[in-house]
Amino acid sequence: MHPFDTATLLEPLSDGHFRGHTSPAYANMVGPFGGVTAACVLQAALQHPARQGDPVALTVNFAAALADGDFELVARPLRTNRSTQHWSVELSQGGEIAASGSAVFALRRETWSAPEAAPPADIPPPDALVRSPVFGRPAWTRHYDMRFVRGPMPEVFDAAHQADSHSEVWTRDEPPRPLDFVSLAALCDSFFPRIFVRRRELAPIGTVSLTTYFHADAALLAAQGARHVLGTARALNFRNGYFDQSAEVWGDDRQLLASSHQIVYYRA
Repeated sequence: MHPFDTATLLEPLSDGHFRGHTSPAYANMVGPFGGVTAACVLQAALQHPARQGDPVALTVNFAAALADGDFELVARPLRTNRSTQHWSVELSQGGEIAASGSAVFALRRETWSAPEAAPPADIPPPDALVRSPVFGRPAWTRHYDMRFVRGPMPEVFDAAHQADSHSEVWTRDEPPRPLDFVSLAALCDSFFPRIFVRRRELAPIGTVSLTTYFHADAALLAAQGARHVLGTARALNFRNGYFDQSAEVWGDDRQLLASSHQIVYYRA
């Protein structure tokens, strides 16, 4: 199995209950990589026998860092309409809630469609860029092939503050893995903390809430396959212990696959 599939493998128990296990391959500075935790929350709804349609929105609130070991999820369909389905998911460990989530699934139908956002222009292809170093970084970074156009994670934290925290990066799973909704949910959290890029200083941080909007359907993700996607990320504000991050993930055919927004606690 691909390391990502191992990390997001859930054992069905009964009545919407699932058991998962943290993976050392996706360890972060404290607990597991939040993107994999979010992916497990989505996975619980995806694997529920009552699920209808594909995800269009996912919000995960992180209450506490997971410890290494087993955890449990409970996925509940709250309401099913003609085209949408609303979900609540709780992830617990040791009898305490570690994360809570909500998701909306939908049966997409062909309608008038038109893009308004556009990916960055004049971006070199991933093959023209070198892979970002992973030595000395958390384990999860080894499972993403990141090739930065701008705004990389600093190799040296020299406190040389930057004018902005904007990043542009080609990314794919490492080893390569065909893109699907679960891996896209994790990938939307793979951008390094904006405060590290802006200040070039380490600081204690933790994502509080992450919302992802899926603009792609299953067919569009299947067409993307295992090739690199282009990600952009920036912060809007750093203030009084919290900063935000807005991100977009584009296919290599310039189709918008997902956008995400998160709020992050920091101490500096």
